[in-house]
Amino acid sequence: MALHFQSLAELEVLCTHLYIGTDLTQRIEAEKALLELIDSPECLSKCQLLLEQGTTSYAQLLAATCLSKLVSRVSPLPVEQRMDIRNYILNYVASQPKLAPFVIQALIQVIAKITKLGWFEVQKDHFVFREIIADVKKFLQGTVEHCVIGVIILSELTQEMNLIDYSRPSAKHRKIATSFRDTSLKDILVLACSLLKEVLAKPLNLQDQCQQNLVMQVLKLVLNCLNFDFIGSSADESADDLCTMQIPTTWRTIFLKPETLDLFFNLYHSLPPLLSQLGLSDPGNYHEFCRFLARLKTNYQLGELVTVKEYPEVIRLIANFTIASLQHWEFAPNSVHYLLTLWQRMVASVPFVKSTEPHLLDTYAPEITKAFITSRLESVAIVVRDHLDDPLDDTATVFQQLEQLCTVSRCEYEKTCALLVQLFDQNAQNYQKLLHSASGITVDITIQEGRLAWLVYLVGTVIGGRLTYTSTDEHDAMDGELSCRVFQLISLMDTGLPRCSNEKIELAILWFLDQFRKTYVGDQLQRTSKVYARMSEVLGITDDSHVLETFMTKIVTNLKYWGRCVPVISRTLQFLNDLSVGYILLKKLVKIDAVKFMLKNHTSEHFPFLGISESYSLSDFRCRTTFYTALTRLLMVDLGEDEDEFENFMLPLTVAFETVLQIFNNNFKQEDVKRMLIGLARDLRGIAFALNTKTSYTMLFDWIYPTYLPILQNAIERWYGEPACTTPILKLMAELMQNRSQRLNFDVSSPNGILLFREASKMVCTYGNQILSLGSLSKDQIYPMKLKGISICYSALKSALCGNYVSFGVFKLYGDNHFDNVLRAFVKMLLSVSHSDLLQYRKLSQAYYPLLECLTQDHMSFIINLEPPVLIYVLTSVSQGLTTFDTVVSSSCCTSLDYIVTYLFKHIAKEGKKPLRCREATQAGQRLFHFMQQNPDVLQQMMSVLMNTIVFEDCRNQWSVSRPLLGLILLNEKYFSELRASLINSQPLPKQEVLAQCFRNLMEGVEQNLSVKNRDRFTQNLSVFRRDVTEALHSDGHTEPCSLDMMS
Repeated sequence: MALHFQSLAELEVLCTHLYIGTDLTQRIEAEKALLELIDSPECLSKCQLLLEQGTTSYAQLLAATCLSKLVSRVSPLPVEQRMDIRNYILNYVASQPKLAPFVIQALIQVIAKITKLGWFEVQKDHFVFREIIADVKKFLQGTVEHCVIGVIILSELTQEMNLIDYSRPSAKHRKIATSFRDTSLKDILVLACSLLKEVLAKPLNLQDQCQQNLVMQVLKLVLNCLNFDFIGSSADESADDLCTMQIPTTWRTIFLKPETLDLFFNLYHSLPPLLSQLGLSDPGNYHEFCRFLARLKTNYQLGELVTVKEYPEVIRLIANFTIASLQHWEFAPNSVHYLLTLWQRMVASVPFVKSTEPHLLDTYAPEITKAFITSRLESVAIVVRDHLDDPLDDTATVFQQLEQLCTVSRCEYEKTCALLVQLFDQNAQNYQKLLHSASGITVDITIQEGRLAWLVYLVGTVIGGRLTYTSTDEHDAMDGELSCRVFQLISLMDTGLPRCSNEKIELAILWFLDQFRKTYVGDQLQRTSKVYARMSEVLGITDDSHVLETFMTKIVTNLKYWGRCVPVISRTLQFLNDLSVGYILLKKLVKIDAVKFMLKNHTSEHFPFLGISESYSLSDFRCRTTFYTALTRLLMVDLGEDEDEFENFMLPLTVAFETVLQIFNNNFKQEDVKRMLIGLARDLRGIAFALNTKTSYTMLFDWIYPTYLPILQNAIERWYGEPACTTPILKLMAELMQNRSQRLNFDVSSPNGILLFREASKMVCTYGNQILSLGSLSKDQIYPMKLKGISICYSALKSALCGNYVSFGVFKLYGDNHFDNVLRAFVKMLLSVSHSDLLQYRKLSQAYYPLLECLTQDHMSFIINLEPPVLIYVLTSVSQGLTTFDTVVSSSCCTSLDYIVTYLFKHIAKEGKKPLRCREATQAGQRLFHFMQQNPDVLQQMMSVLMNTIVFEDCRNQWSVSRPLLGLILLNEKYFSELRASLINSQPLPKQEVLAQCFRNLMEGVEQNLSVKNRDRFTQNLSVFRRDVTEALHSDGHTEPCSLDMMS
């Protein structure tokens, strides 16, 4: 049925299907109808019908949703129409204050969006959409319901102003947010505080739902004001140190008044439990209180805190609170992070305290450590018997807490060490008794294993803490006592393999080994540490060489027996990889028998995780890359130029490739082939990553080309639609293209560089052509199925173009089309990606933009010869990339733009001379010149974007921005004058002359050329210009930035 025939009843049925319907098909149809309704010319009248005659709240919600989408369009409605919508909604909610809360919220969001998007709209020298605050004051003078609505309007407006809409230019958002901050936000905060004072001044009936709602909404408004992003830093809540409020200096008086802080403390005491959420028994309250405590040490030095009169009592209460929190481990576990952060920072500050006042941390820190240890051990039995989620399974949280605890645990270390020795001995004896007992109950064994896992984690933690706190020889001897026990447990556990094993204990052991490695094994550490005194008596381990033998034996044991346990295998291989970094350690490692065994026997027969059994998922193969990286580093120590040694090392891979070749030729067992190739690609990538010398890389290249690379090409052609297969192969090719440490600088008589590029070109072209045949993909499939592969191809191509090991002019000279083909494939793949996807997927943008930078630097002839629609696409992608927060992307865009602008400027400068020898170059430049003449808005828009960035944004890469900006100004002096006039004329008269002088200073001493000296002069001027303009715009605390709108 056409939409204009829909009656009110039909619209209400649509609402029911959309908001409360359970039939998915009906809901999808309703969503389509909603989109049609928004695009319909009758949209506003239908919304009015739903609001005035709708019988359900969902009808009103549908109207609000439609209006919200309508006013948020990129091409806005006329100003008069938006004013009518705003005034209509204000009158509507004023006349019907008892609407459903979600309807009021949705309608007020429409007002907030209209206000934000029209913040700079002027009619008759008047900002027409800023009257909203005056309108709200009328609500505040009405009934309690009207007062609530007024507060919600201010709250939603503050939140909307702070909300970044990534579909719009970020520069425009910051201008609006900055203007709102400087003109209105302080008044809103003062108003909210005055409302709260009224709450305290007269007894309100908080049993009344309306009055209770009013208090809640006012508090929410204050919170939104304080959460405002004052400086455009977009602070991440998870990065706790970064969320310090950067309040404007004009607010200083508000916060320095004692009554402001007293107001909130008094409120907290005065409000009934219903509003204060039952104190700290509420997880949300508790979490925020823990964050508040952590901020104490962030805002004040320990030396300052200890001089406060109440410090001893406060630190005692905080310690008691922390101990109680640790004992209730199941309650709000994420909040413990903040308490441990506080104690970690306090203890770390002890050496720097100059005050004579006692800090008392030597009293309380051991108690905190003891509470953590005992609470974790006690939790195991409860977790096992009640079948709760085991905290040990959340390794990320466990690691984070242990890293914080390591500093705290070293304070008064003797107490902690004695406790751990006692607990470890007790639990280890109980575990051995249970293992040897014929009637050992499985539950009891599981509990004991869980306790041992915690103890091993804790021993590793306190040993790792040696690096964070002042240590003595006695402390090292204590570390030796603890380490002996863990090494004895390792022997006990390994003798029981494969019959008796426990994954949690194994993961804990790997944590301990890694902490021991960081603390007592390494190039810079003293050889005669006291840690080995006790270990030599008990275990015969006298120095770090013996420890390395123990490490390698453990690694080989794990790789043999834990092949099907991905967490243990991946953690073991990461440990092996960490050991293989550092020349001195490598020299010691290659002498160990276990290492010699690995180098000669890296097959699935000895290490099952290298097998291709269907019991392994394809994602499990990822750890093979880490294994072969570490193994190849070990091989490289004594390899030199020994090709026979290298051939022997590669023998298992040679056999695997020959098997694949045979199966390919006979065309059977395709699934097995696929799994083998995925494994081989991952293995070879690990090997290629570790080969950082020309000699060793050449051995690999001679081994893989020309025999085995065609097999990988064949695999890409066959299984292009299966990312599990194509991704490892493409990543291998991208790694082979990396000229790390100049390893691809082959001998002058060698064609290897060109041959390698030809193979990469074939693979990229094959993949690019095949992947485009998949057609359109859903949002959740587009990245794994297509964009990820494209980003790897772009990364490989960028490495080739910047690697300096291929002379690309040779291809054209000898009629070889591999270079042209890969550039065509680049364009085809690029055009199949939307601009929004290009910026949304970080790996894709960080591959595409640096590649474009290489192309504009060395291959401008290719850029110039692109078809106009393609060139528009590329330049638009640059324009959009300039505004992104990712400095890698924005800097690459600036550099690419600079190369294009410089090329165009040089062409115009040479125009008229036209020497015969430059005819071809002149024709190419003329093509670009004509294109820019036909599309003048392209460069103008980019100049506008860069000026916006300099004047209004937190410009993090000012040097990069300055380079193309000079060329743009010299090419578009008329448009630059318009931008300058636009900014100057938008300001009050006293500021106009100051800004005009800023612009004169910007171009002072700058000549009409793009020489390095002239660019540097402009860059210096720009730095001063940015500082002076910022001061001028904010000189009186009230700025009205002009829009400097982007041209479409």
